[in-house]
Amino acid sequence: MTGVLAIAEGAAGVVLLLVTFYDLFQSVVLPRPAVRKVTVARAIVRPLWRVWKWVGNRGSRIDRSEARLAAFGPIALITLFLVWALALILGYALLIDGLGDMFRPRLDSFLTAFYVSATTLVPLSYGDFVPEEGLARLVIILESGTGVAVAALAITLLFELYGDFRSREEAVVALDALAGAPPSAVQLLETAAQPEMDGALKETFDEWRRWSAMVLESHLAYPLLVYFRSSHDNEAWINSFGAVMDSASLILSSTDSPAKGAAKLMFMVGNHLVEDMSWVLGLTLATDPIIERSEYAAAIARLKAAGYKVRDGDAAWNDFAHHRSKYASALNQMATNLLAPPAAWVGDRSYLPHRQRRPRRRRPTPAAPTT
Repeated sequence: MTGVLAIAEGAAGVVLLLVTFYDLFQSVVLPRPAVRKVTVARAIVRPLWRVWKWVGNRGSRIDRSEARLAAFGPIALITLFLVWALALILGYALLIDGLGDMFRPRLDSFLTAFYVSATTLVPLSYGDFVPEEGLARLVIILESGTGVAVAALAITLLFELYGDFRSREEAVVALDALAGAPPSAVQLLETAAQPEMDGALKETFDEWRRWSAMVLESHLAYPLLVYFRSSHDNEAWINSFGAVMDSASLILSSTDSPAKGAAKLMFMVGNHLVEDMSWVLGLTLATDPIIERSEYAAAIARLKAAGYKVRDGDAAWNDFAHHRSKYASALNQMATNLLAPPAAWVGDRSYLPHRQRRPRRRRPTPAAPTT
């Protein structure tokens, strides 16, 4: 290989390695979102999810579809590390191929250099190719260290993701006792209004305020967690969060509950979570409460029957609509994109009568010709 060609090949390898290291740093090491930056992780995960959910949602059995969709998160994580590893092997192979004359025996092709690079990164080197000069030895040492570092990052990230996932799902499962499955804001408030549930509503808002702060940190740092589905039927973290946010909105706008203070704090932290997740996921938001006035009126009637002192009328509805318009659009988009199980006020609402298309009128059947 000529000197100019070897230099060009080595430069290409250095560029590829720098891009890969940068993506690993942004996606794994840096504990904050990489917004509006070109990352391999984003370029792979989002298109892969579109294909995966299309395939996973083809079946008629919900349990099988859920099982297929639930496998996406772990598989996407493995895919990312395979892509990073392949990019590192290819980058070092370009460097090694440019230094082929410094190995014994001499590297006679790029495929041989790729083999040396792969067995060094893993590492599984058999000693059949030995670097004899300083620069070649330095590259081999650097790649061997890179392999150890990537393995450590993979193990650390795996424990971090599953730790955050477990912390997220504990509160989701616990909410079933109050809000049902799938969760409902009105059912949550009805259950909390029972005489033996004194203080449960305030405790729930306090717990979910801390939950929102935890998810805000973990899911912004590692957006892949968004795709990890709940292991229980009829549950989804986005639905549970939406039910608690709707409960807080109802308390703040339409009742005189003593839990207003806790509801306000939870709403503020939860709204922060919605804003930042919308920013990271690039959602286009609309100032629409999504639900209808009739649905709100039915909820108020149930709360009144449960014993709440409610405020009804245009002012209360406008206040509720103002609160809900801050997060409803984002939650609906995320729930629809993630194919979350249907919930009362979150997700795909195309089944509602006012959302359905009017049936086409049948054309009158022409009369049979008389003979």
